[in-house]
Amino acid sequence: MQDLTEGARQRLQEIAARHDTSMEAAAMLLRALAAGGGTMAQFNHPELGGMGQWSQGGMIMVGDMFNTGLKHRVDALCQDLAGLLREGPAFVPPPARPPDGQTPSRGGTWWPAALGAPAASGGQNDMRYAHFPQAGRLAVQIGGRMRLYDTGGLQIHGVSQQQGQGQSLTVSTSQGARRLEDLRPADAPAPTPPAAAPMPAPTGGEHPLSVLATLGELHQRGILTDAEFAAKKAELLARL
Repeated sequence: MQDLTEGARQRLQEIAARHDTSMEAAAMLLRALAAGGGTMAQFNHPELGGMGQWSQGGMIMVGDMFNTGLKHRVDALCQDLAGLLREGPAFVPPPARPPDGQTPSRGGTWWPAALGAPAASGGQNDMRYAHFPQAGRLAVQIGGRMRLYDTGGLQIHGVSQQQGQGQSLTVSTSQGARRLEDLRPADAPAPTPPAAAPMPAPTGGEHPLSVLATLGELHQRGILTDAEFAAKKAELLARL
């Protein structure tokens, strides 16, 4: 796995000292959390009770199952390490290497040079990714074919890859975990916003208060915005 950035290494030393844990154990747990998208970790270290598992929300299991103090220490350590991952990229991006038979792009990268340097990148086998938060893009290359995805306003905390019969990629975001299939390709047209619902016009025989009651129901159901309802209400009350 990638080396830690200098800033992340300093923060890791602080967190390890705070929880009376060695740097080796803390670094192992940080990498396990990164693989779990920052919300879960599976680990195996003697300082942490052997094999164990942690997930956001309070689920914690350690090999020394009756050691309540150890459970609390591992939980607090995981919480701080998850916060470290949310602060920004913790690992140095590995040098990009094009697949066999493919010529690297200018600068030795496989993504468009205009995107600059990624905040995070990684890869396994013939799948790799690079995240560019300033441009709102996630570059993914599978089998030598690169595609850009629009991350919009999502704040990505981590990326995890699963290998098997079908490769998949999941990103941990400010709005929860998202699969690659949930992201919109950058070359796809933006979704068209739904047209605003037309406000019903009162007929000659309808009383303004009756129409106002109908508009109130549409407002409560979210069909009319606050501004639309207020403007129509003022218009109808002026007729009384």
